[in-house]
Amino acid sequence: MSDNKRVTDEEALLLHSSGRPGKLEITATKPLTTQRDLALAYSPGVAVPCLRIADDPSLAYDYTAKGNLVAIISNGTAVLGLGDLGALAGKPVMEGKAVLFKRFADVDGIDLEVDTRDVDEFVNCVRFLGPTFGGINLEDIKAPDCFIIEERLRELLDIPVFHDDQHGTAIIAAAGLINACDITGRNIKDVKMVVNGAGAAGIACAELFCTVGVSRENIILCDTKGVVYRGRTEGMNQWKSAFAVDTDRRTLVEAVAGADVFVGLSAKGAMTQEMVKSMAAKPIIFALANPDPEITPEEVKAVRSDAIVATGRSDYPNQVNNVLGFPYLFRGALDVRATTINEAMKVAAAKAIAALAREDVPDEVDAAYSGRRLRYGADYIIPVPFDPRLIVTIPAAVAQAAMESGVARKPIVDLSAYRHTLRTRLDPTADSLELILEKVRTNPRRVVFAEGEEERTIRAAMAFRNAGYGTPVLIGREEVIKEQLTAMGQPNVTFEVHNARLSDANRRYSDHLYRRLQRKGALLRDCQRMVNQDRNVFAACMVAQGDAHAMVTGLTRSFGVAFEEVRRVIDPKANEPVFGLHLFITRNRTVFIADTTVHVRPDGATLADIAVGAAAKARQMGHEPRVALLSFSNFGQTPHPNTDPIREAVGILDKRRVDFEYDGEMSADVALDYQLMKRVYPFARLSGPANVLIMPGLHSANISAKLMNKMAGGQMIGPLLIGLEKPAQIVSMGSSVNDIVTAAALAAHDSLPW
Repeated sequence: MSDNKRVTDEEALLLHSSGRPGKLEITATKPLTTQRDLALAYSPGVAVPCLRIADDPSLAYDYTAKGNLVAIISNGTAVLGLGDLGALAGKPVMEGKAVLFKRFADVDGIDLEVDTRDVDEFVNCVRFLGPTFGGINLEDIKAPDCFIIEERLRELLDIPVFHDDQHGTAIIAAAGLINACDITGRNIKDVKMVVNGAGAAGIACAELFCTVGVSRENIILCDTKGVVYRGRTEGMNQWKSAFAVDTDRRTLVEAVAGADVFVGLSAKGAMTQEMVKSMAAKPIIFALANPDPEITPEEVKAVRSDAIVATGRSDYPNQVNNVLGFPYLFRGALDVRATTINEAMKVAAAKAIAALAREDVPDEVDAAYSGRRLRYGADYIIPVPFDPRLIVTIPAAVAQAAMESGVARKPIVDLSAYRHTLRTRLDPTADSLELILEKVRTNPRRVVFAEGEEERTIRAAMAFRNAGYGTPVLIGREEVIKEQLTAMGQPNVTFEVHNARLSDANRRYSDHLYRRLQRKGALLRDCQRMVNQDRNVFAACMVAQGDAHAMVTGLTRSFGVAFEEVRRVIDPKANEPVFGLHLFITRNRTVFIADTTVHVRPDGATLADIAVGAAAKARQMGHEPRVALLSFSNFGQTPHPNTDPIREAVGILDKRRVDFEYDGEMSADVALDYQLMKRVYPFARLSGPANVLIMPGLHSANISAKLMNKMAGGQMIGPLLIGLEKPAQIVSMGSSVNDIVTAAALAAHDSLPW
């Protein structure tokens, strides 16, 4: 495994094969429970929209999913950097592209792999499928076929057709170029540029650079045979010929000398330090070959401290990442029912991305990337992929450009309202979680995996390290862990391992534990035995004594047992309750549920404290908390001793004058259905459906969380243990490797200074 690889082959294959194979499934957006539901959705009800669409084809956007559906189509002739693998082998990439469309812009993507290398056959296949979709994203098609296919399909279809390998890279690179020229004081019209790589991306970049202002005569295009010059015949085609210039330079070395800008879309090592030295002052170098750039930023900086460098890599500043473009470009195009994606829309996207990098960075984004200073300048010319402003900024700019250029069939009347709609399209949890994880990557931590001999724990530790979150420390017998690694096919992988019984730190940990428990009935020998024999106690001592930043456990023992062992060593924070919090994430919605693990029957004061803590965590995860204190009763409807603590908690929150919305007592259906709430209880204080549910007791909380996890079809994160002085997370016994990694990373994040 190379140093820059964040996942192993085994992890990648496991993700694609575990559970339901692949990365996609189809879910219904309408209820299909009763015979009446079926009659409306299918026969006979479905005949009505069919007849309406037959009379007016534009109504397909109103009565079907067409308006939010993009086809991701490939023949697999240029899969990533892997070459011609064929249509079927390219399917994982196309599925992945569909996932990115959904994740970043709430666009539904369907992958279609067309098993032909014949351009005419490919075009005919796609053209006849055109009525199904609102847009076509062409992917991983070799040059020059991709140019011909896109051009012909754009002529044949009245929906957007976009080859992302060309234009996606071009849009992001153009945004970076606009800002790099601004920072170095250049007029973009005057820059002298070399583009190395005359494939789909290279040609598209050169074309878009011209559109944003670079003079075509100032661009020297190079391919594997050298400079593309007027009069050259070898290896030429019409797209290269468009960039042929009058020059006596014939090699890349000669072309780069004195150039202001180098854009590489070629291969590792194509650019050398000597070539960098020969460039003009304040050179702009976009080394975009993946996974290894033409030259690394370190190599550039070693010879030119005045250079601005961008790559396609996430572990360097200024990543030219297509995910900054294509989801949002299609979002804007679909929302105005554009007939095409034209140059005006691509330029609008590039300028919107460039402008966003010049704005003040939100606190949560800045905190996540604290290893870098995210301020407009040489190391920040392009926004980072998980900036939550992208979903608003780019689609709005694209939609406006589509309207102004006359290709929008459904113009947006109120752009301000449209921007608000964009903000609400995605649940903020995913972005917030990634920002939290990115903050851990920039501040790696030592995390103890207490059950170090378990296969799932070992795999999670490997994934934790590969993801760049820090150093995993395994508790267990070294020989057993080695046997497990060998059985897993990873005999050469090594970890830091601590055998509790043999550790040099035993005496120090035993003394620490004895000081805590000596007035609670424990003898020194009892503490020694706990440290020697109990891995949770030993792991917690490591964290308490500063030998590690956080710990994770829970696979082999019930939550209650593990929690008791951790609490022997680690205290709650002053004046705060310890409680468990689950996050339940569904499409466009996240609900926080507390307390799901600790308090069996909390009193009013504890419920109020839990509400404050849960609201704070919700806000940290990107949500404005709306807290509902739940019961079987609504606002005193059924007086009962079990509802008294809930009403008491509301009164306590009233006196504290907390800075979040809350109300109760109320039933779950009222809390989650805002229309029902306002219709039946118009006096309720919440301004929308509750997103933080404070449960009245452990029975209802734990049962509800586990039922939702198994039956509701969303994603569950948790339980998260909130309120300890030192970070410790206890996963459930059935947790997956990914669950353990997430818990370990969140524990690591909790150890960071706020």
